Amino acid sequence: MLHRSLIAAGVAASLGLGMQATDLSAQEVNLRYAHVGAEGDIQYWYGAEAAERIPEVTDGRITVTVFPNSQLGGVQETIDGVRSGSIAMAHHEFASLAQLAEDIAVFSAPFVYRDGEHALAATDPANSEIMQEFNERLIENGDMRIIGRLYRGARQMTANQEVLSPADLEGKPFRGVPLQLWTSMVSGFGATPTPVEVSELPTALMTGMVVGQENPLTMINANKLYEVQSHVMLTAHMQNVLPVFINEEVWQSISEEDQEAILAELDEMAQETLADANQAQQDLIVELEGKGMTFITEEDGLDIEAFREGVVAQVNEDFPTWGPYMERIRAIK
Repeated sequence: MLHRSLIAAGVAASLGLGMQATDLSAQEVNLRYAHVGAEGDIQYWYGAEAAERIPEVTDGRITVTVFPNSQLGGVQETIDGVRSGSIAMAHHEFASLAQLAEDIAVFSAPFVYRDGEHALAATDPANSEIMQEFNERLIENGDMRIIGRLYRGARQMTANQEVLSPADLEGKPFRGVPLQLWTSMVSGFGATPTPVEVSELPTALMTGMVVGQENPLTMINANKLYEVQSHVMLTAHMQNVLPVFINEEVWQSISEEDQEAILAELDEMAQETLADANQAQQDLIVELEGKGMTFITEEDGLDIEAFREGVVAQVNEDFPTWGPYMERIRAIK
C-alpha cells in the first residue's frame, strides 16, 4: 500500500494535482475536470455542482477545477487525458470508452432500460455488478474508473407526420447520428438511416432531406425543431446516461474516507439529474404543445412494442456480443 501511495503521490505531483506529498494522511488534491457540455446543458450544471460539493464533503481536501465546453479538447483528447492523468476527471458517453472496455457501449443501447430510474440503477458503480465488471476492465486497460453518472433524459422521435409503427417510416430517410449504434437503431425503426450533422438538421428537416430525427426534448426545443417538425412520438427509446470517470492513480491518491464521501455525493447528484430531467420533460411537453407540436402516445396508437422489437432485433444482429449483457441489465430491479 505504501509503495502504491508513493507512486500515486509522485504521479499527482508531476501532473500538478496539488497533492501535498509530504503528508499523505492529510493530502490535498485538485481535480482537473473536463467535459464537452456548454452552459445551459445539464452537463454544465453537473460539473459546476461537483466543483462546489466535493470540497464540502471532503472538508476542503479535494477541490475541483472544471473545464467545460471542450476547453481541454474534444472527446478523444479528453479520454486520452484522463487515461494519462493530465486530466483527472471527466464525463462523456459510454460509447467513447469502448476503445478501453469492449462492449461498454451496451449501457447506451436502445430499449435496454425501463425508465430513467432503471438506467441509474444499472450504471451505479457502487451497487451494479455488471457496471463493476466493466469498471475492472477500464482500470486494467485504461487506468481509469467510473465513479458516478448523470441522467440527461429520454430521447424521443419527431417527424413531419404522425408515426405509429415502423411501417410508417418504411423506406423513408431518417436522421441518424453517424455512429453504428444509431444506424442500427434507425434501421430498426423501419427507416433509412441518413447521417446529418446537428448544425444542418433544421435545414435537412425543412427541405425533406430527412423526414424525422430523435433527441431529448431539451434539444428539440433549444434547436427550434418545432419550426420544421409537427409531431413528437414519446417512444423514450434511449435513456441517456453519461458516466463520470477518473484517472485510477489519482483516485488511489485520495483517502478511503474521501472516496466514500465523493461516491455518495455523486450518487446524490445523479438522483437530482433524474428528478430534474423528469420535471423538465413534463414542462417541455406543455411548452412544445404551445408552439404547435402534437404529441403521440400509446393511448393515441403509438406501437412502442413494434419499435422495440425492430430495434432490438437489429441491435442483436449488429452487436452479437451484447445479448447477455442486455439480459442482465434488463433484470436489474
